[in-house]
Amino acid sequence: MQAPLSVRWRDLDAFNHVNNSQYLGYLEEARLRWMMTLPGMGLDDDVAPVLAASNLNYRRPIEWPNEVMVELFVERVGNTSVTVGHRILDANDAGVLFCDGNVVMVWIDREAGRAAPLPASVRNACQPS
Repeated sequence: MQAPLSVRWRDLDAFNHVNNSQYLGYLEEARLRWMMTLPGMGLDDDVAPVLAASNLNYRRPIEWPNEVMVELFVERVGNTSVTVGHRILDANDAGVLFCDGNVVMVWIDREAGRAAPLPASVRNACQPS
C-alpha cells in the first residue's frame, strides 16, 4: 500500500527539517488509510487495534517543500498481531529513502484489555495477492 503525503510547513523544527515526531504522524496517516480499506476498519464493538511497538530508522532529513510517499507492507502476521513494515520515500525520487522500520499492531479485546484473535478481515487483507 502506498500513501502520498504533502510535507507541511508546520511539520518543521528549529533546524528547518521535518521533526522526528512528524514521521510517526505520517506513518499513522498511512496506516489509517490502509485500515479504511478493511471491512469495518479492522475493528468492531469487541476488538480494536493498538500500537504495541514502533521502530523508525531515520535515514535522512525531510525538507520543506516536499512530497513524500509512505509505503506499507506486511512483514509478519501472528495470532493477535500484525507487523507492518514501512518506508518513507521522496514521492518524486523513490531512490531517496527518508525513513524505514516497522510497527507492531495488536488487536485487543475492548472489554478485557487483553490480546484478541486477529479479525478475519485483517488476516485476509494481509495475505499476498
